[in-house]
Amino acid sequence: MMLRKAGSVVAAVAVAVGVGLVSAPADAARANEGYCGIHWGSGTKTAAPSTAGYVTDIRAGKKPCYDRLVFDIGTAAPEGFRVSYVDKVREDASGETIPVRGGARLQITVYAPAYDQSNRATYQYEDRNELVDVHGYRTFRQVVWAGSWEGTTIVGLGVRGKLPFRASTRADAIVIDVAHKW
Repeated sequence: MMLRKAGSVVAAVAVAVGVGLVSAPADAARANEGYCGIHWGSGTKTAAPSTAGYVTDIRAGKKPCYDRLVFDIGTAAPEGFRVSYVDKVREDASGETIPVRGGARLQITVYAPAYDQSNRATYQYEDRNELVDVHGYRTFRQVVWAGSWEGTTIVGLGVRGKLPFRASTRADAIVIDVAHKW
């Protein structure tokens, strides 16, 4: 009888330990996933310039875990970029501060002009203070024009707070994603 009880205790401990071994790594993995598995961080993101394309459109989209800003480039080759949080968005060439709504601001520099070799605009906007309608977005607050000068285009992106973001190139676009939360 004593042997049977000892065997039951050993079996119970083995089951408990086994469950712990299974759930502990799963819990640790979930804890390390971050929000929606996002591990982007909020530091500056860059990519070196490549070929000479042109900004042809700027648009935004909502995703389940982040908001997306897309710069369409009128070429098959991706361009370079620099994206970073700044205290103030500065207008290209003049350096004047541009007011931007939101708790934090990203300054996005795309190494592609918004004009062609004949100095004709390749991207036109109606309102420099509202390039893209982002009302109702979870993270984005405002997209503002900061200029296109000497082969670069600069846009300010107001966001709810200093949140993780990523920037990448696609076949004909530069994409900036900003997470809804950490």
